[in-house]
Amino acid sequence: MKSNIKIIALISLLAVFTYGFHLFSKNGDKPSASNKNVSGNNCIILPDVLLDSKGNEVSVNMVKDKYVGLYFSASWCGPCRSFTPKLIDFKNKHADNFEVVLIGSDGSAKAQKNYIKKYKMPWLALINQSAAAREISSQLEVEFIPYLVVLNQDGKVLTKNGKNDVVRLGEKAFSFWQQIEEN
Repeated sequence: MKSNIKIIALISLLAVFTYGFHLFSKNGDKPSASNKNVSGNNCIILPDVLLDSKGNEVSVNMVKDKYVGLYFSASWCGPCRSFTPKLIDFKNKHADNFEVVLIGSDGSAKAQKNYIKKYKMPWLALINQSAAAREISSQLEVEFIPYLVVLNQDGKVLTKNGKNDVVRLGEKAFSFWQQIEEN
């Protein structure tokens, strides 16, 4: 009887893990059929206060007049840990015109802070698990991580395929996003 309960518990745990892995680790590396401008006036309003890489509150004006990558990520996500160094390199090469804002899926502010510190992320973040973070995730219908949504200087969504663009195009992704905006 006890062994049956252990087997059922193990199978249940495996099913939950498999579902969670499927839900949260889709990395979207498959080529997309379309990477066109998102239609409509889909603008994202960031909160007035963001956090810098040390956890200090800063004004949202730090992203004014820049393209912004909303980076949905978490420390527990293997594909996120793999993509983060690529995004750091990309951000550093385009620092004059591009800013990243982390919207973390870690369970606590401490876990998010440790994630930022471990990878020396040179970007801003929304307060972990804040209402603004949940609202933006919902508005953009984020279903998996890592996920990079690119906004123009006015907050309009240019693409929801930013991660694929950075992986596939490297440095040229930035000029690709500028072309999307022009069209």
